[in-house]
Amino acid sequence: MSVAGGPGRGVLVHEWIAQAGGSENVFEAMNDIYPDADLVCLWNDSTGRFNEEQLKQTWLSRTPLRRSKALALPFMPATWRRLAYEDYEWALISSHLFAHHARFVGQPAGFRRYVYVHTPARYIWSPELDGRGNSLAARTVAAALKPIDRRRAQEPASYAANSAFVRTRIQDAWGVEAQVIFPPVEVEAIQGVEDWRTRLTEAEQEQLDGLPDGFVLGASRFIPYKRLDVVIRTAEAAGRPVVLAGKGPELENLQAVAREASVPVQFVHAPSGPMLWALYQRTSLYVFPAVEDFGIMPVEAMAAGAPVLAQSVGGTAESVVPGETGALVPFRSRAEMAEGAEAAMATVREARLNRARDFSRRRFEERITGWVGAA
Repeated sequence: MSVAGGPGRGVLVHEWIAQAGGSENVFEAMNDIYPDADLVCLWNDSTGRFNEEQLKQTWLSRTPLRRSKALALPFMPATWRRLAYEDYEWALISSHLFAHHARFVGQPAGFRRYVYVHTPARYIWSPELDGRGNSLAARTVAAALKPIDRRRAQEPASYAANSAFVRTRIQDAWGVEAQVIFPPVEVEAIQGVEDWRTRLTEAEQEQLDGLPDGFVLGASRFIPYKRLDVVIRTAEAAGRPVVLAGKGPELENLQAVAREASVPVQFVHAPSGPMLWALYQRTSLYVFPAVEDFGIMPVEAMAAGAPVLAQSVGGTAESVVPGETGALVPFRSRAEMAEGAEAAMATVREARLNRARDFSRRRFEERITGWVGAA
């Protein structure tokens, strides 16, 4: 452990490591706080993101199951119960499925577990928030896994949730209490460059300059629950052109919606970090209709100075301040979308910049070290 006054030798645990993702960003921030800790995951699909000498993968990483989370899922609970113990004194666990089940064979009495919960598995506990949980097969598996998941969650550990929204779901699902520690957002990095256009490639600058004035921005993965079609509907209600930035399997469906839209719709495919941040700086309004556990991108948008119109249910209701940094609506009617857009765009840029700083990486580091080091 490298943190002054730190709590002894530790290990950081994560589900699986993808090349990119919000939970991976949190895990990376944890690794930056505790660079000497070992790392454990089911399998690692990132390249050069973590120290390979410290990273330990489970047996699933050596099988074709790593290519299918659905097929690997039945093997995960037992796998988490048989981790190799190497004289650790504590574990900091990043969980959004079963990582909170983690147990090290031979771990001593007094071994300390800190579980940072992105969400209890949505398709097991909250299928209304995740379409993957609505099939008959998923409901059958969920019925079998719920008692195990709840029992494992009640083993001795200290819990933190990434939002009050998730804290409530932890209590409902597992019957345990959790404190709230908001995830880190790259606020310092975003606000460290006055004009991100100057950091773009020539091709990116040309693409940015070709976008219409006053556009509404929707940016996220192109997957159904992100509801990017609603961004187009909101732009129609506000009478503004729209830009959708991202990539994913919903691209063709979104293009079909765009062809029928009453306002111009343009796509920015797989934007780089600087391009995304330049889009935040350029947009007249960032729209985020998804019900999220926290929602990092609305905070990024505020960090860049953009007004935000976000979902009134979920974690975004904890970061976006109505009348100060944006507006919150349930996105049920054209009228409320139009009113919400107008209210959000009437807010003051300086208030948005200041609010975003409440979710900086520095704040996250302070909270995590206070939590893990408090024992």
